[in-house]
Amino acid sequence: MKIFLTGGTGFIGSHFINKAHSQGFNLVCLRRPGSVTRVDLTKDPKWLDGSLEDDWVEEMRGCDIFVHLASHSTNVPYDTLEECLYWNLTVSLKLMEQAREAGISKFIISGTGFEYGRVGEKYDYIPTNANLEPTMTYPASKAAAYMAFYQWAVEHKLQLNYLRIFQVFGEGESEERLWPSLKEAALSGNDFDLTLGEQVRDFTHVDDVVSQFIECFDFSNVKLGVPVVTHVSCGKPQTIREFAEFWWRQWGATGKLNFGVHQYRKNEVMRFVPKIVDNLKK
Repeated sequence: MKIFLTGGTGFIGSHFINKAHSQGFNLVCLRRPGSVTRVDLTKDPKWLDGSLEDDWVEEMRGCDIFVHLASHSTNVPYDTLEECLYWNLTVSLKLMEQAREAGISKFIISGTGFEYGRVGEKYDYIPTNANLEPTMTYPASKAAAYMAFYQWAVEHKLQLNYLRIFQVFGEGESEERLWPSLKEAALSGNDFDLTLGEQVRDFTHVDDVVSQFIECFDFSNVKLGVPVVTHVSCGKPQTIREFAEFWWRQWGATGKLNFGVHQYRKNEVMRFVPKIVDNLKK
């Protein structure tokens, strides 16, 4: 099976390449010139150097599945809504249309659980059909893109699996994010300042995230023109405080975790836990 992948040098994308290669899949991957993967690769895919804005129709011919991991401005502080919408909706949809022109009818698109926004606090476990009420620019752009991709897949009778990723962590993650910055402090013997850490999240290791993506290569339960939303998480909610304390112990940290030093972010959603549905077994 031949996969066309965007975002292959990113955090999740780098791990995806290694996992897909270990299972014998053939990968054609788009990357920006000069970009490097977040983790070492066991094997290089066929790299295409260029932009999401370029014409890749010929390179896509013969591919079986289009996997779109590339996203603009995934970490705070997010870019403007205009820029997020341009890359995450307009450019992405044009690229997907190129894939359709090249003969691809199966699409796996990465979204974010934060598209649900304030709705997260209305549910103990967010269902995939919950309303989307994002509170920040990046999640808002992904929510708008999802609606456009949904209509597009229905109109053209395509198989679309849209995967909303919740909290993901692991090697190769951006240094400013919680897990890597926590690890750096722990291994350096430093203290680490946090909020009170009462936010409830569902943390999933990146290896499990990419495994769930590859499971979705099975489109037997994704009907033509009937897009499916899949939640990508582990199903084990915990507070950020519990998460930090667990890894602090795992790393044998000698410093101190200082809870309550930082304020919560503006529009912080305090509970964000998805309902897990195995679409492959429906």
